[in-house]
Amino acid sequence: MKAFDQPLARGTRTVVAIARHPLHPMLVTFPIAFFVAVLGTDLAFWYLNDPFWARASLWLLGGGLVMGGLAAVAGTVELLVVGGIRRRPAGWNHFVMAVMLLAVEFVNWWYRLPDAPASIVPGGLCLSALGVVLVAAAGWMGAHLIFEHQVAIAPDAERTKVAGAVSGPVRSGSKTVQ
Repeated sequence: MKAFDQPLARGTRTVVAIARHPLHPMLVTFPIAFFVAVLGTDLAFWYLNDPFWARASLWLLGGGLVMGGLAAVAGTVELLVVGGIRRRPAGWNHFVMAVMLLAVEFVNWWYRLPDAPASIVPGGLCLSALGVVLVAAAGWMGAHLIFEHQVAIAPDAERTKVAGAVSGPVRSGSKTVQ
């Protein structure tokens, strides 16, 4: 139990990466944009009553689920394989919130399949709004992992070495490092 009393080191490396760039943050931008846009297209349908917006919402939900699934695979591998992430409650909080988001958006998509225009007001619109709230919460928790816990950010010494080789001296904190 004493191991749990020890503070976790900052700067946990990633294992799912392309050229040391973490894959999960690259993939999550798509479902974030798609799921937020669904609320916009739902509101456009409600205001204009044009079936184009209902189809757009359905396609955005489908694309968001596909890209969200890929991001979920990358994030789950990171969570389960990297001990520095797995031992952080913030990692599990982010995971649970992301799973809730994908579940709500899947229900939203499934609900619309038989008749997208008839499914938007009020049920689809409420699910889309809930989705945006969950996107914000999952994003907040993911940002907490990056900015507070330095997950998937190279340690200072490695960043300085790589950046120095590329661009010369690097400013780290309040001092310049050669």
